[in-house]
Amino acid sequence: MKIAVIGATGQAGSLITEKLVAAGADVTALVRNASRLKVDVPVIEKDIFALTQADLAPFDVVIEAFRAPEGHEIQHLQAMQHLMALLEDSQTRLIAVGGTSSLYSDETRTKRLIDLVDVTASFYPVAKYMSDAALELKASDLNYTYFSPAAYFDPAGLETRAYSLATDIFTVNASGESYISMADFASAMRDIVLNGTHQREHISIYQN
Repeated sequence: MKIAVIGATGQAGSLITEKLVAAGADVTALVRNASRLKVDVPVIEKDIFALTQADLAPFDVVIEAFRAPEGHEIQHLQAMQHLMALLEDSQTRLIAVGGTSSLYSDETRTKRLIDLVDVTASFYPVAKYMSDAALELKASDLNYTYFSPAAYFDPAGLETRAYSLATDIFTVNASGESYISMADFASAMRDIVLNGTHQREHISIYQN
């Protein structure tokens, strides 16, 4: 299995790359700046919007951990649309490091979290465009997995292995908390990739 990680120098992407490499996986980093890589893996040094079908053709799995720069949040949607176009009619699995905004607020599945956000909130643009990207991916024919972290996605949190996967409904633990460390998220991502689970699903995760 050949795996590409787009955004392998970012906070989540770097941890996911490290976990996969430690598991002996065949990983290639797709990054804008190879000098920032923390592990020794093959590299395609390109902006995400410069990637071509030929770049992605060798891979069985593409992990999208791209994060748009502040003020350009629409790139979350544009990047997803670009990758979807490149992978159209292919068997490549696309796994997105998502957000919580596209999760349903409860079991009725009538409202998503983005519908409950004040449009004047500072984080609204990134939440809106990530939610839009999720909806377009889920409506596609691609072999996708959209993986939403908890509301508090902690880059400095410890790896506990005490986490649960959930559906596309926003879920909290017994204490009413929606929290996951990036380390635990990366471990769960590794297992999802290597075990081939949760294909064509929108899933989420939280610490127990």
